[in-house]
Amino acid sequence: MAIINLQEVNKSFGKTEAVKNVSFEVHKGRIFGLLGPNGAGKTTCIRMINHILIPDSGTITINGQKVSPETQKMIGYMPEERGLYKKMKVGEQLLYLAQLKGLTRAEAKKAVNYWLQRFEAADWYNKEIGELSKGMSQKIQFIATVAHDPDIYIFDEPFSGLDPINSEMLKEIVIELRDKGKTVLFSTHRMEQVEQMCDEICLFNNGRAVLKGDLREIKSSFGKNTVNIEFQGDPSFLDSLEDVRINNRSTNFAEIRILNGQGMQGILETAMKHAEIYKFERVEPSLNEIFISTVGEDNINPKDLN
Repeated sequence: MAIINLQEVNKSFGKTEAVKNVSFEVHKGRIFGLLGPNGAGKTTCIRMINHILIPDSGTITINGQKVSPETQKMIGYMPEERGLYKKMKVGEQLLYLAQLKGLTRAEAKKAVNYWLQRFEAADWYNKEIGELSKGMSQKIQFIATVAHDPDIYIFDEPFSGLDPINSEMLKEIVIELRDKGKTVLFSTHRMEQVEQMCDEICLFNNGRAVLKGDLREIKSSFGKNTVNIEFQGDPSFLDSLEDVRINNRSTNFAEIRILNGQGMQGILETAMKHAEIYKFERVEPSLNEIFISTVGEDNINPKDLN
């Protein structure tokens, strides 16, 4: 049985259709990514799962129960809009929030101290939230979400405001939660994070779930029609290539999607005339490329994935 189950869910705000006939399932012990651009419907979907918004139609269940104030108690939820009390001290606030989730004061203190130590933030205990940077506040919000040890975690843009080191730490903790049998759903518009963490995905665009399933199977199904090239020299040769789409282009790197049966050997030969080639690698497409393929018009995405 799915831990989280959405069936034909719709939600509108006036004339704006924020979520359109969305269905997907999240299973126990998996990391499930909702991804897509800002405004695609991810946050609206998450708020309905948390019973903050009510669907116009369709059904949402948590552990087989229709979403309600009771199912909210099963979830650790970190919203995109952080909700900490800026005048309260860090320790006082975390203890209060953990006790609201059912922990005794002694249990809450043990959990809060553990997570503050884990984030190397024990010396923040008596600081007011208003004194903290955005990244530090983000860590405290995360601790408030996980301290009561629920079985289900929902994070909305959890990496916003974090530097690379703290993003890596948070990623490791989320994977650790999964490995302990917890169920994790998170949203992001940063495709690279999903590739590094998720077992399954649901790709949103304009309120619709346009692609969903096991991440490994989705990437494999798109084939190896993508080339990553690293080089030193004049990058203008990239502009002369035909029947390709170039993504993630930078000074010395390009991700090239091959279209219309174009041969890769010709691309390599052209590149070698203009630059010194450090790497020329045929790979599965990145999620960013899969997104472009799915919502674009070149018809290279496989059938029956959405």
